[in-house]
Amino acid sequence: MMMFIFPVHSPAGEIKIGVVNTEKVLRESMSAVEAQKKIEQEFQARDARIRELSAQMRALQQELEKNTGTVDEDERRLKERELAGLSRQYQRAQQQMREDLSLRQNEEYGLILERINQVIKELAEKQSYDLILQLQDSVYRSARIDITDQVIKVLNARESAARKQ
Repeated sequence: MMMFIFPVHSPAGEIKIGVVNTEKVLRESMSAVEAQKKIEQEFQARDARIRELSAQMRALQQELEKNTGTVDEDERRLKERELAGLSRQYQRAQQQMREDLSLRQNEEYGLILERINQVIKELAEKQSYDLILQLQDSVYRSARIDITDQVIKVLNARESAARKQ
């Protein structure tokens, strides 16, 4: 998140603005890194199954190509149907895994975003920010107003403290 401080001539004084890059927080905080590892472990077996299906398809395809002239037409059609069935099974498994992976990532990142927003709110109150914006990709931001690293530091400290308990 980035923070901007603009002098404003008003009875209230200066307006203090900060900016947070939540994507960076979701990539670099301990919570996010651990969530990603947890998700990868959950999907490891399914990924291995998909790789196995892919290897079976390649082997069958190579067998079909290799035995083009030596196998009778009925056996060839049978192998082609088997290959088509494997291909459908592979595509279904891959699609289902993508959907389930996306759902799990959204669940985990939703929980982390709640903690991020809480930290941002606390930093805003402690450091007297009037406005904190969540920016993903900005063309320019001054390091002076960017509190992303502060947010990551607080999140990591809380994660470490929670582990010790």
